[in-house]
Parts: sequence; C-alpha cells; structure tokens
Amino acid sequence: MTHALAFPLPSAVGNLDAYIQAANRFPLLSEEDEFRLATRFREESDLDAARQLVLSHLRLVISIARGYMGYGLPHADLIQEGNVGLMKAVKRFDPGRGVRLVSFAMHWIKAEIHEYVLKNWRMVKVATTKAQRKLFFNLRSMKPSGDALSPAQVADVAHRLSVKPEEVVEMETRLGGHDLALEGNDDEDEAFAPIAWLADSSQEPSRVLEARDRAHLQGDGLRAALDGLDERSRRIVEARWLVESEPATLHELAAEFGVSAERIRQIEAKALQKMRGLLAAATA
Repeated sequence: MTHALAFPLPSAVGNLDAYIQAANRFPLLSEEDEFRLATRFREESDLDAARQLVLSHLRLVISIARGYMGYGLPHADLIQEGNVGLMKAVKRFDPGRGVRLVSFAMHWIKAEIHEYVLKNWRMVKVATTKAQRKLFFNLRSMKPSGDALSPAQVADVAHRLSVKPEEVVEMETRLGGHDLALEGNDDEDEAFAPIAWLADSSQEPSRVLEARDRAHLQGDGLRAALDGLDERSRRIVEARWLVESEPATLHELAAEFGVSAERIRQIEAKALQKMRGLLAAATA
C-alpha cells in the first residue's frame, strides 16, 4: 500500500517540546492490541490501524533520535527522518512472525537517521562503504576519552571494525574537526574567514579576456570606429554620445550645420550603424 506513509502525525517542526509532550501522551499498545491492529492493516489496508501503530511508537523515534544529536544536526530534523523510518517499518511489519513492532522498527528508524546524518553532516560525504559507516557511527563511543587515539588504539579500533588504520585516523580527524563559518562573524574576522581565500572569479581566464575585449572596444576599438566616419558624422556622434556634459540636441546641431533636425537624426543613425559594423568586425 503506497498510502501507508501518509498518516496525519504531530509535526516535528516548530515547538519541539510541545511535540515531544504530545507524542508521550499516546498510550503504548499491548501485544494483543498491536497484533490486532497490524493484522487489520496488513489484511484490510486499514489506515486508521496503521495510524495507531505509528502514533504509539513516536516516543521510540524521539529516544533514538536523541542519540544522534552529537553530530550538530537539529533534533527535530532527526525525529522527522526517524518518523519516516517508523512509517516504513509499519508498512512492512508482519505480526505473524512473533516479533514486536518496537524491535522491528528500530532498524528502519536508525537506517533513515543514518542516511540523513551521512548526507547532511558538514555537507561532506564521510562514509561510502558499510565498514566506513560502522566506523563513523561507532568511533566516538569507542574512544576512551576526548584525546586523540594512540597508535595501539587505532590498530585496535581498525581490527574490531574491519577497516584500515589510516581510515580510523582520517575519520577521527573529521569527527574532531570544527565547522567554520564561510563568512566572519564581525568586521575583524572577515579578513580571516574562508570566503576571503576563495578564488576571485574576475581573474578567471575567460573573464580576463572579456575585460580586455571590453577595454579594446571602449578605447582603441572606439577610436578606430570614429576614424571610419566622415568629419560631420564624427562630430555629431561625439556631441550626442561621447561628451561628459549635457549632450547636444538635434536642433543645436542642425543650427551648427545649417540643415534640419531630421537630417541630423538620419546622419546620426547611419553613423551609429556604421560604427556597430566596424566594432563587430574588430572583435570577430
């Protein structure tokens, strides 16, 4: 049933304390009630039965999620992922096997939380194989203290978890590291924040070439295009477009050259068209 994952549940977003209090108010099911509800869901697709199974085990998810708070991820997010695992467990639970749902669901809850932690912890992919995942989630508890592992302890952990000693050292380094803010928290930190050491995109080869072409168009290219105009056309373009002060009007230039304003407009349009062609040829 694809609908088994769409039960109305208390939200893990917002007031987390209120959510936990609400989850703890749902009564635990007896073995008989659990068998009856699971059978109804499995044989009759009774979504209300599945809902009761999920709600009665929300406190289990909260308890398991609390054990993963050491990775710096929000407790509410861990609970939300654990709830997904719980709903998957309810969907697959077979009451006829003689196993309680709490035991069956723990695997699914932890699996979802594990995936979430691995995907989001410091946004670094830290474990790719089954052995490395086991190392990731067990190394902290296996360290006798907060100090770095000695060579003998590294060898012991590697042997017990079936990984290479260098993998233990690398994982210990990652777990013992600290996240850094990309930007500084105040003005004094900005010069030493990681963002200050990122490459300047303006110095990328493509950007440098673009800037050089742009400078050429604004300098030598523009002068060459102006040189391609007759004296009157050049005077009109410069007076209309290349002065720092107020540009000349069509009527002012018409009076200067003794022609109509419309004739000045035509000369200007033709001159600009010619310049565009010369600039395009220069960059081709």
